[in-house]
Amino acid sequence: MNVENTKNLSNLLAVPQRIVLIPHRNPDGDAIGSCLGLSGYLKALGQEVQVLAPNDFPEFLKWMPDAENVVFYESNTRRGDELIQNATLIFTLDFNALNRAGIMEQQLAKATCPMVLIDHHPEPDNYAQISYSDTRASSTCELVYLTLAALDGLHLINPGIASCLYAGIMTDTGSFKYPSTSPNTLRVAANLMEKGADHSEIHTLVYDANSPQRLQLLGKALRNLHIHSALRTAYITLSQEDLDSCNFQKGDTEGFVNYGLSIKNIVFAVIFIEHRSEGIVKISLRSRGSFDVNSLARTHFEGGGHRNAAGGKSNASLEETVTRFTALLPSLKAELLNA
Repeated sequence: MNVENTKNLSNLLAVPQRIVLIPHRNPDGDAIGSCLGLSGYLKALGQEVQVLAPNDFPEFLKWMPDAENVVFYESNTRRGDELIQNATLIFTLDFNALNRAGIMEQQLAKATCPMVLIDHHPEPDNYAQISYSDTRASSTCELVYLTLAALDGLHLINPGIASCLYAGIMTDTGSFKYPSTSPNTLRVAANLMEKGADHSEIHTLVYDANSPQRLQLLGKALRNLHIHSALRTAYITLSQEDLDSCNFQKGDTEGFVNYGLSIKNIVFAVIFIEHRSEGIVKISLRSRGSFDVNSLARTHFEGGGHRNAAGGKSNASLEETVTRFTALLPSLKAELLNA
């Protein structure tokens, strides 16, 4: 965060505020970790704070301190509208375009109070009065830590705050294996451990709390794995019937896409998940090297993200979506072979 933004944010936080913290739709570990971590810090300053999420988040993240007090706009719209209308300061975390807040987009666009954007995705929109956007960062949680450092607030980080921020960094870096993990990322993680984040326990809570149904769904996903060796591509499909047969719960498919990317010589992996109640197919894309899935998701699947990790959607059927995708692959051959 530059000097001007730091000064402006410090001035805002020097007086009592009614603060609302907002993650993106379908919050992941980085989104909810950054919100709850920053919430803990702001409450330590004596501020009135509420995390307002567009919708629910996975069970394996609900161990985070204060997670039980998050308000979900989808199920409590009236309360959500009141929070936005009465806010004197809004933080948007882990997204940089208001449409990423889903059903909250219109209400956020009407908000009259200042907004603060903290995010690491490319091409941010210009809606916030204070914007801390850095695509070099591993995660928004890393940027929240750096924000607290700029505000001289690291002394207020307690074990709960540290655990939330560590979890977000860990999940967005794939347990520190993704290229976005920098020396500074590891320094921040080490500092959070020194502040009380139990790295082993957090890893267990996030990754080692599988239900039998999730493992059965993983089995179906792996049976539906398709490999195009000549194009260095692998993709997985999960139909609504697949989900229903395994009593699908939010977050159950987290990380499934990475199984395709773990195959030798594969540089591009995708998972297509049918959600009939929403009328869409959700798409997660991962890559290695120079192959840009962010650009692909933006151009073809109404989505976006990072160069090596992005998401999108399709309003067509699962079969039509996959057919469209496979028809697209030959045009990407040069990029895939040179990634």
